[in-house]
Amino acid sequence: MSAAERAEVVDVVVVGGGPRAVATVERLDARVRATDAAPVSVVVIDAVEVGAGATWRTDQTAQFLNNTTSDATTIHPDRSTPIDGPLGDGPTFVEWAREVSARGAHDVAWAFAEAQRITPGSFPTRRLQGVYYNDQLARAAERGGVRLTRVLGSVVDLERDADARVVRLTDGRQFRADAIVLAQGMVQAEASASVRAFADNAVRLGLLYIDPGMPAEKPWHLVPAGEPVIAQGLGANFFDVVAELTAGRGGRFHPVADDPHGRLRYVPSGAEPIVHAASRRGVPYRSKGDFGDGPVVKHTPSIATADWFDRLQAAPTGSVDFAAEVWPTIAAELGLAWLQAVEARHPGAVLGGLDVARDALIRAAAADAASADERTWAGAVPHTDAALAALVAEPGNRFRIEELRRPTLGRATRPGEWDAHVARLVEDELDSLADPAGSPRQAVNLAMGALRGRASRLAVQGVLTARSQVRDIQGWFNADGLFLASGPPASRVREVLALIEAGIVRLVGPETWISVDEESGAFRARSAITGRDVSARSLIETRMSKGKVPNTSDPLLRTLLRRGDARIHTLRDASGAFETESLEALPRQDTEHPLSLVDAAGRPDPRVLVLGIPASSTQPGSAIGAAPGVPSPLLAGADRAAAVILGLLAEADAARPLEALAR
Repeated sequence: MSAAERAEVVDVVVVGGGPRAVATVERLDARVRATDAAPVSVVVIDAVEVGAGATWRTDQTAQFLNNTTSDATTIHPDRSTPIDGPLGDGPTFVEWAREVSARGAHDVAWAFAEAQRITPGSFPTRRLQGVYYNDQLARAAERGGVRLTRVLGSVVDLERDADARVVRLTDGRQFRADAIVLAQGMVQAEASASVRAFADNAVRLGLLYIDPGMPAEKPWHLVPAGEPVIAQGLGANFFDVVAELTAGRGGRFHPVADDPHGRLRYVPSGAEPIVHAASRRGVPYRSKGDFGDGPVVKHTPSIATADWFDRLQAAPTGSVDFAAEVWPTIAAELGLAWLQAVEARHPGAVLGGLDVARDALIRAAAADAASADERTWAGAVPHTDAALAALVAEPGNRFRIEELRRPTLGRATRPGEWDAHVARLVEDELDSLADPAGSPRQAVNLAMGALRGRASRLAVQGVLTARSQVRDIQGWFNADGLFLASGPPASRVREVLALIEAGIVRLVGPETWISVDEESGAFRARSAITGRDVSARSLIETRMSKGKVPNTSDPLLRTLLRRGDARIHTLRDASGAFETESLEALPRQDTEHPLSLVDAAGRPDPRVLVLGIPASSTQPGSAIGAAPGVPSPLLAGADRAAAVILGLLAEADAARPLEALAR
């Protein structure tokens, strides 16, 4: 019996069971019911949980929070998203939470209690958002347009079989379908050489090493209490892991009475470790402002304006260098945002006023663009930084773009100086939380949030040179955008700041190198800037192991790439040929084979569609969750995929009418 003969026959297989899968099933159901067509049989396969997927799995700790507010989640497209299928009629996350609260119960017992605490501006647990996704998938399955089968397992192969495709799981199960959707979401990376070396040395020396990856999948209970532990990574994961190691072990946070900034005091349980935290920058991701349920302040650019971006988009394909022609203007806008907030707080602080400052920053950006080849490090804007220093007399109100990457401007600190820097960081972060509309620090974050989407779209629209897309957008700008504009919830930042003041979390400093000290038989972290030198028997990776397809650990993607049934998206122009971090798939707007996976010979497979993160370089914005009232590439892609799938099924039915009647 052939593989195809052993396979269960269905219409559609979706590989990956998170929000993209839920959106695809919902769109299929909506389109089928709108046309009174026969129900479509759909199999959704996920290795962790069908509906929630890995990120929002419902068995994770309540300490892990989403980093977007409750009112920024939906799975149903509204009029803001350009689609040609029916609009969604299901609840947003907030509406769903209210429905659960009104019912007075939920099948998942803890979900009812958590749903009662949801407000539009709150940050839900990841597991509660997972319950929402599960419920919306169940809702779609009950409405008559799809016949849904949930499958737990890992797909390792995808093969052609005449006019169909066959997927195979690790346990040998197989499914044959007319269409396959690859919706794996945040794929993880193969262990790097350094990760393998740390793991091998941990075994050899009897140390604890927790490798990078999804926090919900790691054994944090193994981290010993009361001992020093080195944590590598100060991004979003760091905040969740530290919460699990402190509040998750019985520690408590109490408001400090009469503190105007909402400062917390940590009362230890005695079960927490001492966390020596390190990263390249040496400082944690910046917080989102604490706007609560009120309106979020938006930055209105006056240098890097919408018209300016429109002019860039009109440039010839592959003609713009981001570092030389785009970044200096964005940096000037970030600087102006700072100055505007400083002047609002301290009238007269900006020498000559804001109009003079704006003109000076525009001139500085032009000078930085002209001297881009002379920079000592990527993203340096020395003329802009000089202008920012000259425009403010009071040193405490000054800001330099370079500080975003190098908090001490690359200068080694004297004894006590780093402690003073960290103390200022705590105060500045508390200020940005308590007064997000007036804080200069938060103004820079909001400015980056307003600009990074337009900047990244220049790459996808083909305006940037291939070299610049890979060197600049992938190389450093995306990371800078996450650092400034994709930080953790305000409550979580307040907790980490309290832990810093309590001495539970200690920042080692920028440019920290982590190694294994054979003499002491321990891990060692040393900062080249602060001189801090720490040893510990435990090293935990509080960073993601995410998303770069060329070195992914996803077994199906590795098989497809190795066999030549997929290829990495490579950008080519006069500047050269440069690999991106994602699969090549045709854009959603492609009229012949939209979303189709492209093989090593450049041929699109019309029966294999790719949605989201694994094809992010050709599907801009698809990695971002869908929010009500905001155009969503995720939901637009799912609707387009549903249309393509139904077209394939119609073709198949026409070719085999007897089978169609049976279906």
